[in-house]
Amino acid sequence: MANDALQEEARDLLDGAVLLRRDLHRRPEVGNDLPITRDRILEELEGLNLEVTLHESTSGIAALLTGGKPGPTILLRGDMDALPMPEHTGLDFASEVDDAMHACGHDTHVAMLAASARLLAARRADLPGRVLFMFQPGEEGHHGARYMLDEGLLDVPPLADGTPSPVTAAAAIHITSALPSGWVSTRQGPIMASSDTLRIRVKGAGGHASEPYRTLDPVPIACEIVQAIQTMVTRKVDVFDPTVVTVTSIHAGTTSNVIPDFCDILGTIRSVSESTRRRVHDGLCRVAEGVAAAHEVDVDVEVELGYPVTVNDRDFASFAVGVAKDVVGEEHTILLPNPVMGAEDFSYVLDRIPGSMVFLGGTPAGQDPRTAPANHSTKVYFEEQAMVQGVALYSALALRHLAAGPPASD
Repeated sequence: MANDALQEEARDLLDGAVLLRRDLHRRPEVGNDLPITRDRILEELEGLNLEVTLHESTSGIAALLTGGKPGPTILLRGDMDALPMPEHTGLDFASEVDDAMHACGHDTHVAMLAASARLLAARRADLPGRVLFMFQPGEEGHHGARYMLDEGLLDVPPLADGTPSPVTAAAAIHITSALPSGWVSTRQGPIMASSDTLRIRVKGAGGHASEPYRTLDPVPIACEIVQAIQTMVTRKVDVFDPTVVTVTSIHAGTTSNVIPDFCDILGTIRSVSESTRRRVHDGLCRVAEGVAAAHEVDVDVEVELGYPVTVNDRDFASFAVGVAKDVVGEEHTILLPNPVMGAEDFSYVLDRIPGSMVFLGGTPAGQDPRTAPANHSTKVYFEEQAMVQGVALYSALALRHLAAGPPASD
């Protein structure tokens, strides 16, 4: 496979990818129910002779491309959903929906994956296996990947002659403003953190603000718990297996002269190993209950489980690095030294199938990735030219993995 030819094919598809990206950007949808987005993707896939399965629990789409030769299946993921936030970019194609924006680049992911489907469909006769295109809703905290897996995403039927064609690898590309446009980064092992939600309610006894001694004031107790949590993190967790516990909201009371009955604490927990994740959960309960007991109040502690740690398969991540060096150049390929503390529900897929998450730079030319508006910013903008590298990388990962054949059995 000539990389120059693949890049040229990807470049020829850029105009269509840009059109799709901008259509989705104007009409962002949030969560797992994305009817407009689904219909637009189906329109884009029409005529490619793919076996399309519409998922029922979500707006997910599974589109299966069968090559002209027998072989295994590789899964390529593109997430579809936007974020519930306003857009302040001033773009001609800015969101037309109040408080909804594609601020994490999922519109570019869909456009790149659809273009890759078109590129690979044109090479169908020489394709030794299958490609499963996973268009996934609900990545932004709605567990869309888990729903698609539960609905049988990986239950790929055998080929027409009865030859098995199991899913042997999975890859996802995520655009980022933390890299120059067209650059690629990934790593072996943990690449993104788990993400859990912490809720604590300190239950005191309210009264007049001028007589705190006649109450059990939950506010200073809540503040003490927050401080104790930070001490626990820095003194109980190995810095080389890190965690982040960030309290983002402390809420109590209604007015200035009333001590409230309770105070609510809300926060997020990030870890890059399941062992630290469990240890931190236990520690948070112990600290909150201990501080509360010292002040003779009750406390409720709830840890709502979110996404698991996203763990790249070491062999496939190494393979992906080699492919990226060929596609975008060795000087534009970075091996990340540490995981990113953001979270991803592609973790559910990687729990089941060896594969890798890969980051694609989208910072516009002339902007410094260190200061450019970040993913999830109301002003973030991703360079559309970077989609050429994304389409080529998606396609190259599939072509090379399938060309290598099924993995040897133990």
